[in-house]
Amino acid sequence: MNQLRYWLLKSEPGSFSIDDLAACPDQTTQWDGVRNYQARNYLRDRMQPGDLGFFYHSNCRQPGIVGIVEIRSAGYPDPTAFDPESPYFDPKSRIDRPRWFMVDVRLVEKFSRPVTLKQLQQHREVLEGLTLLRRGHRLSIMPVAPEHWHFILSLAGKL
Repeated sequence: MNQLRYWLLKSEPGSFSIDDLAACPDQTTQWDGVRNYQARNYLRDRMQPGDLGFFYHSNCRQPGIVGIVEIRSAGYPDPTAFDPESPYFDPKSRIDRPRWFMVDVRLVEKFSRPVTLKQLQQHREVLEGLTLLRRGHRLSIMPVAPEHWHFILSLAGKL
């Protein structure tokens, strides 16, 4: 039996927001378009159905964690990499040797108020090692340690 893992998934709300996820059928969609090798490796090799992730709005007026998603599938090839019409097309990715992967995610909960990046930064000591708080770190998908997950939930008023 796999151990539950925790994640943080970033999305720009102008491209895809938590409200967009809420509007999807069954509040479920494919988390596609990831084009960073380290993030791809998490999708391909480590994310498993049942894992939980924070949905994080980035590159916006008030970046922060806005809710929780559940990982609904193991990683599988991202078809946008094979589509020349897609902004995520990669001519080096082949169907028989895919380069990029994705997972399906389902909305668990939208927070009534976000846990802002500023709030997280105020707790650097408790959140030491949280990848999101490392200077210059731009990964769109990152693991979250269980102790960080529970502390962030407490900031959201969920514990």
